[in-house]
Amino acid sequence: MKSRKETMRSYVINLIAVVLLFVLMNVGTRTGLLGRYQTGVLMVIFINIILAISLNLTTGFLGQIALGHAGFMSIGAYTAALFVKYIQETVGITLAQKGNVSPAGTGFFLLSLLLAGLVAALFGLLVGVPALRLKGDYLAIITLGFGEIIRTMIEFFSFTGGAQGLNRIPKTATLNVVYIIMVVCVMVMFAFVRSRHGRAIMAIREDDIASEASGIPNTYYKVLAFTFAAFFAGIAGGIYGQYLGILGATDFDFMKSIDILVFVVLGGMGSLTGSIVSAVGLTILPEVLRSLADYRMLIYSVVLVLVMIFKPSGLLGTYEFSLTRLIDRLTGRQKKQPSAAGKGGASE
Repeated sequence: MKSRKETMRSYVINLIAVVLLFVLMNVGTRTGLLGRYQTGVLMVIFINIILAISLNLTTGFLGQIALGHAGFMSIGAYTAALFVKYIQETVGITLAQKGNVSPAGTGFFLLSLLLAGLVAALFGLLVGVPALRLKGDYLAIITLGFGEIIRTMIEFFSFTGGAQGLNRIPKTATLNVVYIIMVVCVMVMFAFVRSRHGRAIMAIREDDIASEASGIPNTYYKVLAFTFAAFFAGIAGGIYGQYLGILGATDFDFMKSIDILVFVVLGGMGSLTGSIVSAVGLTILPEVLRSLADYRMLIYSVVLVLVMIFKPSGLLGTYEFSLTRLIDRLTGRQKKQPSAAGKGGASE
């Protein structure tokens, strides 16, 4: 176990890194180094990070394959979009105009994300209660069917824009606010998986019969993890809609769920930092290969196959990258304190 001093040191180092990235991002936008294109890529990265860590809770930490994450994302996207459209067009409060977001716009943006997360979590609860009594292929099929049902319903109803999609959504998502939201989501997820609830969920993954025998209510924790993951997927969807300003049902098809699952599997099922690294890498890679338009997806696919051949458990497996450990290794601190490193290294 780490001492309180070591824990506080780790928190301070991580906080410095978060603030430094925030400062560099703002310097880049103010000096013109980060243009509209680069800002857009960063926005997609932040959205994908939230999606990846949320699905990892279900697939990695709980050990249940779910293929309907895009469905929860779409619920959050349309909930938030319809809410801010109502506020701006019906109530008459200007939230965003000509690329400028008003203070009210930021406030309603945050409120819309909370609403999006709650509605997605409600659907997660409704789906999770019956579905999580099953496992393996059956759960994957049910969640896949749920995602397709949601997509079909979006195309059917007129208030969602039907097959033509929903447009004129106020673009209230700004880079700084979305970055902060992403950081908060990551912090909350880390706190959750390291809590007694997270340990109970991982115990179910390792042996659900033994966990039930030891007094852990399996169904309760399965539904909790599924609902919690749906909540964050809804938030990611809410950001997505208010960043693009337009939504369509085809944005949330089966392949979108597969893309999110690839983030988790490639990064390592049971590693949040692995999901973050994978989400960043797989978002940037297609953009880097954009000049090779004819071969872009081929190279992308080959990279994925090679990684899974040589690292079948993912880039990090169940290992969590620690900035504190990296600094200790670079400065030789671990060599001076081998006993402390040996005790605390695996739990960071």
